[in-house]
Amino acid sequence: MTGRAGIALVLLLAFSGLGCARRDGPDRDCPPAADSAALVDPTLLAFLSLARSAHHKADVKEEGQDLAGAIAELDALVRRRVPGAGAPAAEIREVLADTRARLADLKSRQGLFAEAEREISSGLELAREPNYFRGHLFEVRGAVEERRAKSLEKAGSRAEAEQAKQRALEAFEEAIRIQAGVIERSLKPTDAPR
Repeated sequence: MTGRAGIALVLLLAFSGLGCARRDGPDRDCPPAADSAALVDPTLLAFLSLARSAHHKADVKEEGQDLAGAIAELDALVRRRVPGAGAPAAEIREVLADTRARLADLKSRQGLFAEAEREISSGLELAREPNYFRGHLFEVRGAVEERRAKSLEKAGSRAEAEQAKQRALEAFEEAIRIQAGVIERSLKPTDAPR
C-alpha cells in the first residue's frame, strides 16, 4: 500500500464527521450540533489537502520513473511547518508517518538503505500507538530489508544478506502482530472466525 492509500484513509476518517453535521432528524447518530462544528477544522483540512496534492505530484513523478523527483516532493511535505507543531493532530502525525513510509520505500528502491531506515525511524516516532500506520511502517521496513538483502547478495556479501533477511522477517512479524491487534480490537465478541 502506498502513501496514497494512507492519505485516503486519513481523509476518510477526517471527513467522516461531516456527514453527521449535515444530517437532520432526531434519530441521527451524531453529536449535538455545537460539538459537530468542532469536527471541521479548516486548518487541518487545508493540511490534508496539501498533503494529498504533494502525494499526487509524487505519483506523477514516480510514474515517469523520476524517483528522485518523487522523493523531493514528499521530502518537502515532511519538512514543512505543520499546524500544532508542538503537538500536531493525530491526522497530521498519521499523514506524516505514512509519507515517511513512502519515502523509505522510494529511497530503498534507489539503494539508499540507511536513508530509508532513517525515514522509518522518524515515522515510528510519529506513529507510537499500535495502529495501521505503525504496522505499515514495519511492513515497509521489511520490504526495505528484503531489498537490502538482494543488494548484498548481488555484491557477494552472503552473511550480511542473511542478516538483512532476518531483519526483514522480524519486521514483517511485527507488522503482522500490530495489524492483527488492530483487527482484533475492532471485532465484536460475537464475530466468529470463518
